[in-house]
Amino acid sequence: MMGIVIGAVQALALVLIAPLVTGIVSKLKALMQGRSGADILQPYRDLRKLFGKDSVTSRSTSWIFRAVPYVCLGSMVVLAMMVPFIHTHTLAPFGDLVAVVYLFTLYRFAMVLGGLEGGSTFGGMGSSREMMMSVLIEPALLLAISTLAVLSGAGTDMGDISGALSEMGLLAIGPALILAGASFIITMLAENARVPFDNPTTHLELTMVHEAMLLEYSGRGLAMMELSSMIRLTVFMAMLGSMFFPWGVATTMDPSDLLVSVLVTVAKMLTIILVVATVESVLCKTRLFKTPNLLTASFMLSLMAMISLYIL
Repeated sequence: MMGIVIGAVQALALVLIAPLVTGIVSKLKALMQGRSGADILQPYRDLRKLFGKDSVTSRSTSWIFRAVPYVCLGSMVVLAMMVPFIHTHTLAPFGDLVAVVYLFTLYRFAMVLGGLEGGSTFGGMGSSREMMMSVLIEPALLLAISTLAVLSGAGTDMGDISGALSEMGLLAIGPALILAGASFIITMLAENARVPFDNPTTHLELTMVHEAMLLEYSGRGLAMMELSSMIRLTVFMAMLGSMFFPWGVATTMDPSDLLVSVLVTVAKMLTIILVVATVESVLCKTRLFKTPNLLTASFMLSLMAMISLYIL
């Protein structure tokens, strides 16, 4: 029962802090660029405003367009239940890495359908660009997490992988972990439409990827799409901190271990947020036809990580 409670609390925490994570990233970017920026709680206010408005849809859309926000939000909530965050015990008993990749794929597939269902030119353009990048994102993501599964020898459950790597201590640090971690960071930026792959704050339709698929949404539908996007970014950061740098994550029910895990997790999340904000402030968005080069580099890093396990 205690494990279920902890799993539910950490899953709820991932969902609740998602807008806060986005707000902190935006605030840090503004400070690095010499601007004051919005308050870190502004995403909560935006979501509250959108949830209070009615949705307006085009006459050319079907029930698929209205169902997409629920599919996207539901898939990310289920994913939050499968990811170790503060404790290696998760609420969902099926935290398999293949299921995780398929949930990310379900989210992307639903967004692409929503962009096409809207009937706008920019929605179709954004959907085609998203599918082009997904060809290289998914193999790199699956291979990077699979490397951890082989390295830990704990199977494919993410909680077991995190616990096994944490018990290995410094012995887990090696070329495989470093290469897989670098690949995962690149994949995290691409999957969440961050710079240099996409600009999440752009208003130029010709350069949009993620935002182009949301142009036809409004009101509650847009709020659910935005919230699911925030949860996805937070889940990626939680996976990076608990699986690629798992030291400090609680593996027991001892209150002192849980307290230490909370403090360490906060430090990890703030560090990852700082890295993301720095990357987006230093780099600029690359041309669309050059993004496959970065994604290929991510795939090669994860492939080298897997090969290094057998060579070394």
